[in-house]
Amino acid sequence: MKTEGRNAVFELLKTDKTIEKILLEKGAQGSLGKIFAIAREKGVRVQFVDRAVLDKESVTKRHQGVIALTTDFVYADFETLGEGKESSLLVLCDGIEDVHNLGSVIRVAECAGADGVVIPKAKGVGVTEAVVRISAGAAEHLPVAKVPSLNSAIDRLKARGYWVYALEADGSPLFKANLKGKIALVLGGEDCGVHRLTREKCDGVLSIPLFGKVNSLNASVALGIAVYEVVRERE
Repeated sequence: MKTEGRNAVFELLKTDKTIEKILLEKGAQGSLGKIFAIAREKGVRVQFVDRAVLDKESVTKRHQGVIALTTDFVYADFETLGEGKESSLLVLCDGIEDVHNLGSVIRVAECAGADGVVIPKAKGVGVTEAVVRISAGAAEHLPVAKVPSLNSAIDRLKARGYWVYALEADGSPLFKANLKGKIALVLGGEDCGVHRLTREKCDGVLSIPLFGKVNSLNASVALGIAVYEVVRERE
């Protein structure tokens, strides 16, 4: 759904509805600047765009420099993911921006029997209608939690006995790691990978060996290899 106009978005920010993203005209001042400040305080992702982008996205053609995108998707409670299980697998997404990648990640995680996917509020795409469609329905079956801070979420998982590993190109070999018990895998964004501070929070970095001339794998492909290595070790 799209909420357009300054007053409408102000009122939306007062509610508990899940706002996936706010599109704000570049150079925002006055009431638009206040919307930005409130959105940041609530951990809502804000993207500054040219007016032409807003004109294209607008349904009413009266956006007044701001459009909020909301979803009816019901997010899971982060604290309940994997609750009460001795062996658990969670997938943490660090700034995945593409709806196709997130949809594919959710589909892969669900097929591998993961206990949930975690995404940050302010960085990366949320679970939109497109993500649900691309996941081939997996988003309706797999809990997806949205947290204010991925780094804080990692701290809480480690306190609950999870081993947290970043999937990056310069780590230890994935196939030599012990992936039994409670495991959380952190998957980086399309361009920058896992952020430095997030990576430092992890217990280690795991890598998939590459033998071709291309130096990276698509995010969902890399995740598929990793989660099924977890499945293999637990059999």
